[in-house]
Amino acid sequence: MATTRTAHTVWEGELTSGSGTVTFDSSGIGEQPVSWPSRAEQANGKTSPEELIAAAHSSCFSMALSHGLTGAGTPPTRLETKADVTFQPGEGITGIHLTVRGEVPGLDEQGFVSAAEDAKKNCPVSQALAGTTITLTAELA
Repeated sequence: MATTRTAHTVWEGELTSGSGTVTFDSSGIGEQPVSWPSRAEQANGKTSPEELIAAAHSSCFSMALSHGLTGAGTPPTRLETKADVTFQPGEGITGIHLTVRGEVPGLDEQGFVSAAEDAKKNCPVSQALAGTTITLTAELA
């Protein structure tokens, strides 16, 4: 069965001097402020579309990798994934780099890297972001 998750943003003012609030409607986890300076300069306690994409990508990738490893008979004990989303004003999102470190009993480094590459290729967020260069560093703990 398909699911839909919803968030909304209220923006006030011009791009460079205005600001907004992102509300996480489906989960009810609250609101986060967003502004152009938090996106293109320093975060200063505010989020950005790129940080939200990084959160979505790191969690989706972790789920896909866990699923793949478990299906192969080597379920992970722990996966720690970081997603770095690079934004260049005037160009847009220029790349995403995933870094994963895993604890997977019974699996060697080559097997882990192969499973991570498969998860990178097949997680739904990676597929949604297919027009963006996505790179990966994977290693066992």
